[in-house]
Amino acid sequence: MKIIDAYIIKKYLGTFVFMLALLSIVVLVIDVQQKVPRIEQNGFTVSYFLIHYYPFWIIYLVVTFLSILVFISVIFFTSRMANNTEIVAIISSGASFHRFAKPYLLASLFIAVLSLGINHFILPWANIKKNALEAYTYNDVNREKILGSASVSTQLSSSEYIFISSYNKKEKRGSGFAYQKFDKNGRLVYQLSSNEVNWDKTKKTFVLNNFMEKTVKKDDTEILANGPERSKSFGLPPEELFPDELLGQNKTTPNLIKFIKSEREKGNGNLNTYLNELHQRTSMPLSIIILTFLALSLSSQKKRGGLGLNLALGIALAFIFVFSFEMLKVVSENNTLSPAVAMWLPNVFFGIIALVLYLKRANQ
Repeated sequence: MKIIDAYIIKKYLGTFVFMLALLSIVVLVIDVQQKVPRIEQNGFTVSYFLIHYYPFWIIYLVVTFLSILVFISVIFFTSRMANNTEIVAIISSGASFHRFAKPYLLASLFIAVLSLGINHFILPWANIKKNALEAYTYNDVNREKILGSASVSTQLSSSEYIFISSYNKKEKRGSGFAYQKFDKNGRLVYQLSSNEVNWDKTKKTFVLNNFMEKTVKKDDTEILANGPERSKSFGLPPEELFPDELLGQNKTTPNLIKFIKSEREKGNGNLNTYLNELHQRTSMPLSIIILTFLALSLSSQKKRGGLGLNLALGIALAFIFVFSFEMLKVVSENNTLSPAVAMWLPNVFFGIIALVLYLKRANQ
């Protein structure tokens, strides 16, 4: 059986690598052709993006569709083995179906563990590179949402708040700045405002231009101060004070956990986007094992319709699986479902289906 194990693992990994390379090349060519006008419109060259954007975009793409690639790969080579009566010969030699499935488990575990490491540590690094140029591939409206100016606010603690009327996240500067601090009774005790604010990356502080400061004492008397310029630190850089959904993608898992904990301590209750990202990094690699056994159960018997029918069924189920993840992610971000339930529910559902079909196939 060791020879057969090596044969199946070679088939598994060989088909997977072929599918991976094929998808990457086809999607890359299509995406580049589609985005060339926007890239050049923003003053970049295609060659610059091929070096500084697309290698990291490919990593993101592969991780996103890894489960689908595994699922289709297993269906493809297992269906061919079934059509060539190789599986019948192996089972007839005295090996049980459970023993036949062992190399599938080993190969899927290898890819799942590799994917786990990539998701938690390598993908965030790739996302930093990708997201730095992502906006320049969008149309004018969507690009403006990311690179343009908008009002922002944040809660530093249960009693401290920052408001900026118009803030540009790319340039890290804005106008209409206000920092407010309240006592335990909700009474304003301190306010610092300025016409303009910008981030000094060298000193790692905010620079307030034309500032006004107000301190309210216990007897409600006020102490006022003003000046042309003042530096103020809030302990965090702008990207963490005013985070967007891409921030979670850019952080390794230890840093993401630390960030979520910090936001909870500040009283931020809108963390589902980051919690979805955290749970998905583990649930997606586990789905590789689940989908491997689902594909094995569906394609290990010779059927009328053969490879074509199995592939059609496999592609349909794979896209249902990915669509369910994306749909539940939106549901979770709307606070209808907890992130843990949303990101693990597809695995539970498809895991039950895979288990039932596998046991049924093993007992035949």
